Amino acid sequence: MRLFSILTPFALSWLLLLGAAEAGPLPAKTVKDEVLLDMSLAFKQGDRKRLSALLPQARGHTLEPWAAFWELRARLDSATSTEVQAFFSRYANTYQEDRLRADWLLLLGQRRDWAGFAADLPSYRMNDDSELRCYALSRDTQADAAGLAGEVRRLWYKQKEPDEGCSFAAAQLHAAKQLSDADIWRKARLAMENNRPRLARQATEIISAQAGKSVDDISSSPARFLLKKNAGGSHHKEWAVLALIRLADNDPEQAAGLMEQYWGSHLTEEQQAWAWAAIGKQAAQKLSASASAHFARALNSHLTDEQLGWKVRAALRSARWPEVLAATLAMSPPAREESTWVYWRARAELQLAKTEAQRDEAKRLLEGIAGVRGFYEQLALADLGQSVSMPARPPALSTEEKAAARQHPGLQRALYAIQIGLRSDGVREWNYSVNLHQRGGMSDRELLAAADLACEREVWDRCINTSERTRGVFDFEQRYPMPHREAVLTRAKQIGLDPAYVYGLIRQESRFIMDAQSSVGAAGLMQVMPPTARWTAKKIGLTDFKPHQITERDTNIAIGTGYLKLVLDNFGGSMALAAAAYNAGPSRPRSWRGQTGAPTLEAAIWAENIPFAETRDYVKKVLANTTNYAAVITGQPQSLKTRLGNIGPLGPGAPDLSPDLP
Repeated sequence: MRLFSILTPFALSWLLLLGAAEAGPLPAKTVKDEVLLDMSLAFKQGDRKRLSALLPQARGHTLEPWAAFWELRARLDSATSTEVQAFFSRYANTYQEDRLRADWLLLLGQRRDWAGFAADLPSYRMNDDSELRCYALSRDTQADAAGLAGEVRRLWYKQKEPDEGCSFAAAQLHAAKQLSDADIWRKARLAMENNRPRLARQATEIISAQAGKSVDDISSSPARFLLKKNAGGSHHKEWAVLALIRLADNDPEQAAGLMEQYWGSHLTEEQQAWAWAAIGKQAAQKLSASASAHFARALNSHLTDEQLGWKVRAALRSARWPEVLAATLAMSPPAREESTWVYWRARAELQLAKTEAQRDEAKRLLEGIAGVRGFYEQLALADLGQSVSMPARPPALSTEEKAAARQHPGLQRALYAIQIGLRSDGVREWNYSVNLHQRGGMSDRELLAAADLACEREVWDRCINTSERTRGVFDFEQRYPMPHREAVLTRAKQIGLDPAYVYGLIRQESRFIMDAQSSVGAAGLMQVMPPTARWTAKKIGLTDFKPHQITERDTNIAIGTGYLKLVLDNFGGSMALAAAAYNAGPSRPRSWRGQTGAPTLEAAIWAENIPFAETRDYVKKVLANTTNYAAVITGQPQSLKTRLGNIGPLGPGAPDLSPDLP
């Protein structure tokens, strides 16, 4: 009774709603829920008038902070400071207050209203916006330009899309001679190497207002630019490096030829190193045997972590273990600590070890990452002769811990938003709530309680993602739940699929969100594309299949598992190849396995060399998920390595079992 006596009516109504939800279907949307949905749509459409007209109808609703946020955010550029401050007061300590404060601070920075910026900045809690941080540094660099140049440089180099704040800070520091021309050109190279010519243009314009045309010329025709040899005036060597980077993206061998014929002897050692590394990286992404030779012409000390990563991948394909070791050791300390590079460094040390002490050092590296959390952690376990087993569950949550999660206003609003169809808004507020809590983030026990709440409400993506944030405890059942257990296990058994593989894939594809929709049209638990669904339905005998059925649970599972089985059979039972095909389409892994004469690789090396970062990450996560689910389903120790095997080209005359496989 004491617990209920201290709850607000708002929190009590939510506890009753939660209890009802556990016992039966969610309640129908109310009239005010529909108002919120209308306001969300109006916000996306930029309809200020409709937002202002609907706002009074949203007063008193659980999601009123969202309604007020949308209305004011849509007209923030014309809002008065008094209106903004009133919003901050009315919705204090909410996600919406902090989100609007960030947008307001960005606007103040663009206006160079440093007095207003300084007044509001201390109340901003998220502190995760790099552009805002750059504005703050711009204000502070007037007093300490030399001391803050390093942080501005770091933030600016990480920038993926043009933003005014970090570019403004960089320009200020360049004018104060705290960022050099070399710093500016490095930013331009990073941008061009990552196929972001707009960022490269923005960077070079700090040095020269006329630089934009040269970037445009390089982007559209790098070979023609390079053949001019003296294009770009006093900075022609730097322009040449940008052009070589751009050319290598499409034709690394042509770029290599131009380096050998002319530019290699006209660039500085550092410029040559970057050009050869960019060429090597692109050759490695095309799985070319020439990649290591290109990388060999660049000193490791001049390479970025990304370039070194591709040097490692290329070296792994040809078993050049000394190069693997040297490249991993040359990485920055943060990159060197990533489990990927710790693992391959340890493998290289084991391959090259000549003494017991050297072997012990390699084993120590493996022991430092070994566990069940991910792909390389599980491989490290296998290399140490250990298995993946379910860790002991943490102590059960107390009634008080569970109640605290249910009473959390941010979690309540997030779940309500998700319930009525505002998933993206609810997810943002949920993530903010578990990240920010008292500025230090939730404790492990609070995270487990929040995850437990999401699990009970069957909001599986928040259940999994929240549980994954714990640091000192590991609730295996929360992280690897098995919704729709009977349906998945029965279907997998019927068609001869490993149910752990099915669960591992669904967990990565949709996080068990029944009506999940991707930006490219994939739908449902197993994220099946409409054309693939139609093709598979015919293959497995679903003659009466209709497109709208793809989000129905049993239909989606039937079609998704049917397609996965066809893919798996087509690739000879290789889970790694089949996962890659499921994500990127079957034609790509067919080419990635190589032509006759290409090397046969450990599947781990093959997976690490997948050119697409999304697919590379996807394959590793699906296989790690699969191993953990196998431990849950069987109750027996498991090994990722036994699921991997080797991957190489098809033998001469090997049939393509499903040439029409989409």
